[in-house]
Amino acid sequence: MSAEGGTKAIVAALAANLGIAVSKFVAFVFTGSSSMLAESIHSVADSGNQGLLLVGQKRSKRRRTPKHPFGYGRERYFYAFVVAVVLFTVGSVFSLYEGYHKISHPEEVKSAGWAFGVLTAAIIMEIFSFRTAIVESNRVRGDKSWWEFIRRAKAPELPVVLLEDLAALLGLFLALFGVTMAVVTGDGVWDGIGTVAIGVLLGAVAMILAIETKSLLIGEGADPEQEERIVAALESVDEVDHVMHIRTQYVGPEEMLIAAKIAVHHDDTAVEVARGIDAAEAKIRADFPEARLIYLEPALVEAEHGTAAGAASPS
Repeated sequence: MSAEGGTKAIVAALAANLGIAVSKFVAFVFTGSSSMLAESIHSVADSGNQGLLLVGQKRSKRRRTPKHPFGYGRERYFYAFVVAVVLFTVGSVFSLYEGYHKISHPEEVKSAGWAFGVLTAAIIMEIFSFRTAIVESNRVRGDKSWWEFIRRAKAPELPVVLLEDLAALLGLFLALFGVTMAVVTGDGVWDGIGTVAIGVLLGAVAMILAIETKSLLIGEGADPEQEERIVAALESVDEVDHVMHIRTQYVGPEEMLIAAKIAVHHDDTAVEVARGIDAAEAKIRADFPEARLIYLEPALVEAEHGTAAGAASPS
């Protein structure tokens, strides 16, 4: 996946969240609503998160060094993980604390018109940002379900922005519910309840992001169907008898490492084996442009038994 779509979604989300954050803070000043304050902090955190994703994209493009021979592609995974941490600590924990405080010491919501106006405007802006993330994600998710796309995407930006925008949109409706109930009933406890609900929502989204980005950071391999296609490409070469074992790993969203032990015919010359390896690599790269690091180890096939010498899998 090209980073272009992710960058467009990030910029759209950043622009929307900056405008929303300012409007929410203004509404909080006039209303004193804890739901508005929680949503203000949420938007500030989201703006910072989008900035972190842009930093991660830029730093991941640095050239390889002797200290980092596989490059810096995983910088994008690291910054996406930091986003999850920020969303939890700044957004969720603050909202839970503020909500508990307002439930314990409820206050009347003042100037409710400000809250309703700002929340309505914020919902409209957030829908625009969310729509951009959906359009860009649809370009690359294929026939995968949304949950499958979030679970299996190797580029973290679009799943992160999607979940953030979804959480922001749901959070706005929770804030609208809390403020509405507080105004209708005259009981400020409802404002606190809405704030706690926002905190729980942000905590849940942060946990999902942390789990998924942690998996990418540790190192995910190719999907099973991708690995089957890689094996098929290798075994389609005449000089390759079969693939004995294979290991794959994404060292960056757009860079995959493939290491395989292949069985070659015992009567092939070194030149023929080398030619076969070159052909196998070319076939893989034709189907997987992200396969930039390919290491193939040949092993001989015993003619009388049709098995490869040294065929045991590595530890």
